[in-house]
Amino acid sequence: MDYFVIEGPTPLDGDVRVAGAKNAVLPLMAAALLCRGESVITNVPDLRDTRFFLDLLRELGVAGELGAGTLRLETASGVRSVTAPYDIVRKMRASIYVLGPLLAACGEARVSKPGGCAWGPRPVDLHVAGLAALGAEMSEEHGYIVARAPGGLRGGRYRFEPVSVGATCNVLMAAALARGETTLENCACEPEVVQLGEALVGAGARVEGLGTRTLHIQGVDELQPLRCAVIPDRIEAGTFLAAVAVAGGRIRLAGCRLDHVAPILGVLRDLGCEIRAEGDLLVAERSGPLRPVKVETEPFPGFPTDMQAQVMAAAALADGVSFITDTIYPDRFTHAAELERLGANIEVKNGTATVIGVAALQGAPVMATDLRASAALVLAGIAARGRTEVRRVYHIDRGYERIEERLAALGARIERVAG
Repeated sequence: MDYFVIEGPTPLDGDVRVAGAKNAVLPLMAAALLCRGESVITNVPDLRDTRFFLDLLRELGVAGELGAGTLRLETASGVRSVTAPYDIVRKMRASIYVLGPLLAACGEARVSKPGGCAWGPRPVDLHVAGLAALGAEMSEEHGYIVARAPGGLRGGRYRFEPVSVGATCNVLMAAALARGETTLENCACEPEVVQLGEALVGAGARVEGLGTRTLHIQGVDELQPLRCAVIPDRIEAGTFLAAVAVAGGRIRLAGCRLDHVAPILGVLRDLGCEIRAEGDLLVAERSGPLRPVKVETEPFPGFPTDMQAQVMAAAALADGVSFITDTIYPDRFTHAAELERLGANIEVKNGTATVIGVAALQGAPVMATDLRASAALVLAGIAARGRTEVRRVYHIDRGYERIEERLAALGARIERVAG
């Protein structure tokens, strides 16, 4: 397996552009199952997850091609299979996104229970209960989630407890073709959910309340092909900004949505970064010492769980004690032990990491356990003294396109080694 070799410490300097959002493009790809004709999605990042999801859609009978940031998905001939097999689904949890669209378009779906990151269970019960509220018969058979609605889905009412991005997307897509009106309460209002809803509306769906906790969907008989451009990846933007916090230096970030990254900017400023808008760019720099922070992850517009690990890498070098609580996924701290291998002082208990800042990190071999953990280890390696090897970088390839090349262009001494 490939791995990264990083020689640090190295401050960062230069320009970088934010790619399209992984967490936005995957539900958009699933939504193409609801349409007939050629859907065209632009600003698509070329990631392992994008490729895996394209493989899954091809397995279902969708003709797809990705090139130069443009994804074309042809569904004119309909769906050939309603089964999302284990061999593909086990590679990424987002495969669950095909459950609602397959059920709505075909009247049935068989989706293997998903795999993905190894930092704890993320149940799919909200997806199942939400679809059941639309009249689906839901069961589990031999490791597959099986959904049936032989007479078609009908509008209903469902409240998500707790808030769930994935379940909101899945039930929203199914409701777009359900007969009658559906009301969804306590919905996720992350930018990725809003983008999905806007793309569906552009294809002919009737959705009200996007960006709020309550959605009203009036089902339609059919949808036209999707035509949309993927929003910038707010987590990738936050990761590059956090890299400046960890390593120091100055970068200019292009293609960023300020309204999407505002919760991240607040925490990074608390850490000691100076961040300002200059026209269409975000300029971030850090030359002074890092300050301790108290962070609690929350659904949007709160601080995102997908930035928790990167902020921990910075807090490891702060002058004082930081407290980082993940209320979304309390077990999402597998990176803490690996950061400790680099010299960090971290104690995790009851969903909170207490991070006692140290003067410097030391290079060491470390192992990535999930997508965002791998990003945190790369950032820490850039700031650490000496050589750091980050193993299992296939995790980071799931969500960051050529990150080692882009960091190297900012001055980081990082290279990919074929393993």
